[in-house]
Amino acid sequence: MKVDPVAAREAAEALPGVPLDHEGPVFREPWEAQAFALALLLHLQGLYTWREWAAALAEEIRRAQRAGDPDTGETYYLHWLATLERLVASKGVASVETQARYREAWRYAARRTPHGKPVELSPGDFPGNGDS
Repeated sequence: MKVDPVAAREAAEALPGVPLDHEGPVFREPWEAQAFALALLLHLQGLYTWREWAAALAEEIRRAQRAGDPDTGETYYLHWLATLERLVASKGVASVETQARYREAWRYAARRTPHGKPVELSPGDFPGNGDS
């Protein structure tokens, strides 16, 4: 997923807490960049405003802190992912059940994929389809 660097920089500046350097957002892991890119894409497609995103993310972080998250920064993009899942469900894009079904299919696909090979989702990875 290719992200416009100007849009990424604007998003990072609009959202408090996004780790930045002089080039823009900073990520520790590839999946963090993917979560950021997905949030940016959904915003650009009009699913939510940055104000709405920031409020939902703040609530997700508060929820995690109440559950014992030490808030050391290492879980920041986990909160992004959880916020994405909640917003996508609340906006009717994909239900919690659909998201859980795909999450499990991806886990199955990852387990069956040899190390170093790309994980590819197939119909047989879904419960009730094929040999899963």
